[in-house]
Amino acid sequence: MSVLVTGGGGFLGSHLVERLEADGRDVVAARHADYDLTAMDDTARMFDDAEAELVFHLAAEVGGIGANRANPGRYWYANLIMGAHVLEQARLHETPKLVIVGTVCAYPKFAAVPFSEDDLWAGYPEETNAPYGVAKKAVLVGAQAYRDQYGLNSIFLLPTNLYGPRDNFDLETSHVIPALIRKMIETEDEVVLWGDGSPTREFLYVDDCVEGLVLAAERYDAPEPVNLGGGMEISIRDLAELIADVTGFAGRIVWDETKPSGQPRRSVDANRARDLFGFEARTQLREGIERTVAWHRSAVARVGERLSG
Repeated sequence: MSVLVTGGGGFLGSHLVERLEADGRDVVAARHADYDLTAMDDTARMFDDAEAELVFHLAAEVGGIGANRANPGRYWYANLIMGAHVLEQARLHETPKLVIVGTVCAYPKFAAVPFSEDDLWAGYPEETNAPYGVAKKAVLVGAQAYRDQYGLNSIFLLPTNLYGPRDNFDLETSHVIPALIRKMIETEDEVVLWGDGSPTREFLYVDDCVEGLVLAAERYDAPEPVNLGGGMEISIRDLAELIADVTGFAGRIVWDETKPSGQPRRSVDANRARDLFGFEARTQLREGIERTVAWHRSAVARVGERLSG
């Protein structure tokens, strides 16, 4: 089977491409340098080149709280238009199966925890990432509409916060786990973190997410969105202490309460994924963080060796 992965050079995309190739798939890993999916002509050319029987739409413009506050218009536009272009070209190319990856940021700010897919429309998302979350929800509506009108077999998955090797460690745009890891490895005395540390999050190790995507592609064919979760809710304060322990950081953790904390709680009900296509996360949070820390240290060492050589 020929498979197209948009965002194939990114964090999640690179892991998915590796898994698909290991499974013997013929994979086209579409990267932004080759195809600008905010342009319809480029999106059409990508579909022409790939001739794929299965498409995973992972490409996104996204970041942490700071990046979302700095780029609300761009994140709304880019994610909305990329999703619309992929849907339209999947229709025109009569793509047999389209798997769209959404975001847990689409859930209402004060949704009941754990988040149920049935509550996705029960309120407005948390303000700092609302433009991104709303854009992804609009793509879900488009996918359901294309299924109803054109018979396009598209499914929509909602992973919770991802982490793992090859994550984005740029402090300007990274999410919380890679940002904490980098700060605590590079700083000895004090790290300053946004908010008060009280919000909770649920994290999904990247390889577990890949497993969920593959299982859904093989076994799920319905319009309702499906959560992918890691099964453990943890406060940002406790997460910081866990990462400090794993990295060996012995300095002070200071909370800057003049900065936003983000959504108060974020954890998903993953029963639908288990019941419909047999997905359950396997990687415990500490184990996943240990692997991520080891990968980052190795990557930094390789860069240092190249520079010194």
